[in-house]
Amino acid sequence: MDPFTFSLVLIAGLFVLIFMRMPIALAMAIAGIIGYVHLSSFAGLKAYLSTAWVDKFMSYDFAVVPLFILMGHLATRSGISASIFNAARAWIGHLRGGLAMAAVAGCALFGSISGSSLATASTMTRVAMPEMRKHGFSGALSAGSLAAGGTLGILIPPSIVLIIFALLTEQNIVKLFLAATVPGFLAVVGFMIAISIYVRLFPHEGPTSERATFRQRVRAIGEIWHVLVIFTVVLGGIYGGYFTPAQGASVGVILTLVLGSLKGGLTPRTVLESLIDTAGTSAMIFAIVFGADLFNVALALSRMPMDVAQYFAASDIAPMVVLLAIVLFYLVMGCLMDSLSMILLTVPVFFPTIMALDFGLLPEQQAMWFGIIALVVVEMGLITPPVGMNLFVISAMARDIPMTQIFRGTLPFILAEFSRIAILITFPALSYWLVDLVMN
Repeated sequence: MDPFTFSLVLIAGLFVLIFMRMPIALAMAIAGIIGYVHLSSFAGLKAYLSTAWVDKFMSYDFAVVPLFILMGHLATRSGISASIFNAARAWIGHLRGGLAMAAVAGCALFGSISGSSLATASTMTRVAMPEMRKHGFSGALSAGSLAAGGTLGILIPPSIVLIIFALLTEQNIVKLFLAATVPGFLAVVGFMIAISIYVRLFPHEGPTSERATFRQRVRAIGEIWHVLVIFTVVLGGIYGGYFTPAQGASVGVILTLVLGSLKGGLTPRTVLESLIDTAGTSAMIFAIVFGADLFNVALALSRMPMDVAQYFAASDIAPMVVLLAIVLFYLVMGCLMDSLSMILLTVPVFFPTIMALDFGLLPEQQAMWFGIIALVVVEMGLITPPVGMNLFVISAMARDIPMTQIFRGTLPFILAEFSRIAILITFPALSYWLVDLVMN
């Protein structure tokens, strides 16, 4: 069997293991070990494993992952989520469907210091869901807005998945953070438009609530000063070149710890819980990363990614057709796999393919454009049945809302996401113009 055919068999075997419900990290590691031994030798595998752990996880760049995870866990336990939601509610809660819009805005603000979609969805659900239900919002709109808002944690910097993409493709993390800013803003606007249209079609599902006074609005902004400080110092320092991403994450951890303690939300016990959860989350991510690394090394030995890239570069197939096929693949797989696993599994094959095609962009611009598109499509997987992780987070926390209602509530937001993908594909500059403006 030639190496290319063997690589296809290896990929098929990997999906069989995944559908047998084997943990994704273990499935990729097993497929990678089999592929490595077949294409090289058992001695070569032992030599690779003897150094791979150290080379991969002692890297300074990887330090940013557990640090931002710890920052997110500390933020979750500091009690700032209620202040964030109340601030958004004070300004837009009086609109029809305003509490759902406030939940989306709150998710965006919380995601800017969390970096995790699941943490954003679960934390904001705990705060916003009771208020929406108390004011007569339907289960569908309440759950749908929180599930969709939770996805913002994967795109709005700092994003753990975006960091992993940068490390996989050897791209500049700071530039990718900047590149994600405009698409993240488009997501917030798109979700609010979706809510506005939804409550006009179904007025009884998203009623208005009382209007806050100007003094209440100013006071609500004052209650989230610590969030604004963390966001400004961390991302402002990174974008301004004062910190590397790892240093910025370290500063973010200290700021969140100090300000959260001053606010009274953090205690020695909650800090210890945050450290334990960070260790568990980091271990899970690193296990998936290492399993993916083994699998991707096996694919590299087969030369399958390079062969695919060369085939499409030499073919008469329009580059946009290839991109749309990749987007379709992500949409389908998003119904079945989590976002991190999809990025780790597919980027080593898709990224060289995209970079070998001519879209009329500079290589760095093309890399950022594809990264943002991939992240947005993967983001949709978090709210797409049947395996949308955010849907199950919401369902577990709001057991009185049937899963069918939660699915129905996400439909307007899925349509908004399709619109955003179309805009980003049609206008690539939206993914890199801010980078060119700030850093060039």
